[in-house]
Amino acid sequence: MLSAKSLFTEIFDNDESFRLFCSIAASGEAQGGWENGRIAALVPESQRALAPKITRHGADEDKHGRIFRALMKKRGLTATEVPAETDYTMLLERSGIGLPHDRLGGEVPLTVEDIVTYLAHSRVTEQRASEQMDLLRKHFGDHPDVGRAVQMISGDEDNHLAYCHEELLRFARAGHGRAIQGILRECALAEIRIYRDVSLAVMAHMGRILGWPRAKSAVLAAGIHAVYRYERLVGWRRMVSLAMPERRNALGGPAATAPEFA
Repeated sequence: MLSAKSLFTEIFDNDESFRLFCSIAASGEAQGGWENGRIAALVPESQRALAPKITRHGADEDKHGRIFRALMKKRGLTATEVPAETDYTMLLERSGIGLPHDRLGGEVPLTVEDIVTYLAHSRVTEQRASEQMDLLRKHFGDHPDVGRAVQMISGDEDNHLAYCHEELLRFARAGHGRAIQGILRECALAEIRIYRDVSLAVMAHMGRILGWPRAKSAVLAAGIHAVYRYERLVGWRRMVSLAMPERRNALGGPAATAPEFA
């Protein structure tokens, strides 16, 4: 019987599929670390109080990249090239989600509107990351190889999501509410499409590595399409709501280190 646990167990138990999984994850986290680092450096003067939190966000992403690389090293593996069609972060950027890299690579300070856009986009993508890591923590939190990594990263993603909620609500109170809702909706609808495409691509690669029969691949693809249809209809709404989180000032301190991994 196909289940999330059995599927990920199969991927984790095979060196090549585990290598691809970790390589994709490490690449995305490293990209997120760079983006947050550049945003922190370019924060407008009126929002300089946010810079340490954005820096912490980027440091967490960098740490996650190191963790995934360390998990590969522990099994004697090295990172593999990430297929373009599985590169979630790159595809988001190409679709206009997030601030343009040519802008982040410059030295011109960002505007307040840019920071609002960054936070709204992060609120959507961190929703996805928090849910994915919560799923892995549920099934693999006590796994001897990946359990500690999953628990640490999951906690960080929950903090990132809480931070986005709290800061967006602050900006909404300052008069940016309508703009925030528009950006959130546009981003959520784009993200669920990209997530579908990336999921299909990743499963296709995993299927080739693991030798899945055509019927199994077809069932998985049908499931991915079904999730997309649900999210396109109503599921996207969970990505655009805002509520004050229980975790207040979630990124207010220094990033936790991960000496057992990095």
